[in-house]
Amino acid sequence: MPAPQIILDLVDRFERNVEAYTSGHYNETQLRREFLDPFFKALGWDVANEQGHAEAYKDVIHEDAIKIGGATKAPDYCFQIGGTRKFFLEAKKPSVNLKDDTSPAFQLRRYAWSAKLSLSILTDFEEFAIYDCRSKPNQGDKPSIARIHYFTYKQHAVHWDEIVAIFSKDAIFKGSFDKFAEGKGRRGTAAVDQAFLEDISEWRKDIAQNLVGC
Repeated sequence: MPAPQIILDLVDRFERNVEAYTSGHYNETQLRREFLDPFFKALGWDVANEQGHAEAYKDVIHEDAIKIGGATKAPDYCFQIGGTRKFFLEAKKPSVNLKDDTSPAFQLRRYAWSAKLSLSILTDFEEFAIYDCRSKPNQGDKPSIARIHYFTYKQHAVHWDEIVAIFSKDAIFKGSFDKFAEGKGRRGTAAVDQAFLEDISEWRKDIAQNLVGC
């Protein structure tokens, strides 16, 4: 399915101001409000709790609290269904190099592994990475370890249907998120883009059939 206009607009805005966003002065809070919140709202998530759900049943918990080694940590976003966590999203400001820096990937994987989550996302909008978080992370792991998929903001529109097929609220309700995670588990953590695309083609068909039936 084509990316909605809001995603195209976000990509265009980022492209026009990329030097300012990646300079280091543009902080994570600004990124979350101006880019990530609308991005995931377009995926069907009630990011700002506009429906007024009770705390335990919000779609999105901002800075969720989890215990790691006796300390309380706070993943930037926790996406949940009916109070059950499904995946974390850890955000970084665009000046951070997510592809090559080890710390952001370790942080995300540590959060998700501790919470027993199968998949989670690391992004600064400029870069978007999906991780299989079922293997225990080690401090010295390369950022490519357990990384299922990686692309940049210029490819958000191209990969939009893939993102929708796994991380939209509707896809989670229909089981596509869990099916994808199970498939990655059978292959192990050394998944490659080709396998990702093969899985996605099946999820696309399922979602298209469901939409026709609506």
